[in-house]
Amino acid sequence: MKDTIERVRKFRNDRDWSQFHTPENLAKAINIEAGELLEHFLWDNNFNKEDVCDELADVFVYCMHMADALDVNIEEIINRKMDKNEKKYPVEKAKGNSKKYTEL
Repeated sequence: MKDTIERVRKFRNDRDWSQFHTPENLAKAINIEAGELLEHFLWDNNFNKEDVCDELADVFVYCMHMADALDVNIEEIINRKMDKNEKKYPVEKAKGNSKKYTEL
């Protein structure tokens, strides 16, 4: 994963695009790309996997840029959130259940 993150950073830096990567702009870009991902499922579940993966990759790339803009470690923030999720959704209450943690 480290090599991939460095490749994404190099692509951005070689083009001097980090100047445009404010947290606000990146949050917008993530949302826009997530919308493009969702568009593939608009009317049915017949989707082109390659196109969906391209959109998913765009979401991930902008998330990587957001982590850089906020100067946070992706692994650390994911693990911190998973710690919270494990407390909110204990297996004995949440297994096989789609309810929100406030309804368990």
